[in-house]
Amino acid sequence: MLTALLIPAVILAQTQEPAIPLRIAASSQASVEVHLNARRIGNRWFEEDASLSGPSRIAISYGQPHARGRKVEGGLIPLDTVWRFGANMATTLHSDVDVTLGDLKVPRGDYSLFVLYMRTGYTLIVNRGTGQWGTDRDPPKDVGRVALASRTLAEPEPSLSIYLVPDSPDPTTGYAQLRGTLRIKWGTTELTTTWRVDQ
Repeated sequence: MLTALLIPAVILAQTQEPAIPLRIAASSQASVEVHLNARRIGNRWFEEDASLSGPSRIAISYGQPHARGRKVEGGLIPLDTVWRFGANMATTLHSDVDVTLGDLKVPRGDYSLFVLYMRTGYTLIVNRGTGQWGTDRDPPKDVGRVALASRTLAEPEPSLSIYLVPDSPDPTTGYAQLRGTLRIKWGTTELTTTWRVDQ
């Protein structure tokens, strides 16, 4: 009797469609943050533990594409076209403080970031739009553009990686300056510009 009950289950399992094979997605989600040791509330700065909202921060969140053997410059990053600067949703910049990227002043708030890659070089585009798909840039909302310095990497970077590196002339203090370098690496290219907190 038990054997008779098992046979229909085996036949049913063999007639069902095969399961979709699991694979790693073409991109990941990544973010980088810099924290200040205080938060501005009104016209005053409060120590980071004086507020339930925590310290002020500058953060970039992005879909992190992986090259997986594909050509990056002129391939995944198209030439003479504004690139979404990541994968999927638009890359976002959040800042609790006014900052300057390169020579572009960016008031505190939320923004989307894009990159223009041309034969003459790379440009970072800061846009007021947020929450959109990475290919849906609204040019009238552009705040401005920042020229990016570029150099060729000795070893290719397989995944888009973004860093906010604070300047730390005296590492023994445990603190860094209110400025640093925005560093972008992917493929055989590293792009950089400066950032600083405006007080």
